[in-house]
Amino acid sequence: MRKLILWNVVTLDGCFEGEQPWDLSFHNLVWGPELEKLSMEQLQEADMLVFGENTYKGMAAHWPNAEKDDAKVAPTMNKIAKIVCSPTLEKAEWNNTTIVRDAVKELAKLKQEGDRPMYIFGSADLSQSLMNAGLLDEVRLCVAPIVLGKGRRLFTDKNTKKNLALLEAKPLSNGGVLLRYQVQNQS
Repeated sequence: MRKLILWNVVTLDGCFEGEQPWDLSFHNLVWGPELEKLSMEQLQEADMLVFGENTYKGMAAHWPNAEKDDAKVAPTMNKIAKIVCSPTLEKAEWNNTTIVRDAVKELAKLKQEGDRPMYIFGSADLSQSLMNAGLLDEVRLCVAPIVLGKGRRLFTDKNTKKNLALLEAKPLSNGGVLLRYQVQNQS
C-alpha cells in the first residue's frame, strides 16, 4: 500500500506561505545542498504528486518552463504522475496530470493501488481534509528559522486532533530543522 506523505517548508510559527499568495521567500533561509538533496531523494522515491487546485496552478505555471533554470528537478517534476484535487478545474494542462473531484474517496483508492509514496506539496486545505479523513501517513516538514507573525498557516483550527510520532529530527547547517512524523490514526 502506498503512503501519503505531506511535505512542506514552514516557518517557526507554522506558516507555509506569507501574507500574499506564493510568498515563499523564507524558503531561501533553508534552501541549500542538504535540502536540495532531500528534495531530489523524495521526488525520485515518489510514485505521484498530489496538489490542491491553487498549488497545482502555481506549479503548472512554473515547472514546464523551468528546465533551463533547474535542470535537476524540472525533468522529474514534469514527467511524474500528478493528481490535482479540484471540484471546479475544467482542464489540466501540465502533462501527466489527472483531475480528481472527490479527493478523500479517490486518494483512498489510489493508496491501495501501489507501493511507492504519493507526496502532497503545499496544498494546506487539501492536506487538512486528508488528515481529518485519516489518509495522511506522514508529515515531513522543514522548519525555517523565522517567525513571520502573519501568513497562511499549514495547520489551522479546521484540523481535527491527531497524535504524531516523531520518526526523525535533523538540523540543517543553515539553521533549518527537518522533522518527520508518523500520523497516528486512532480508530
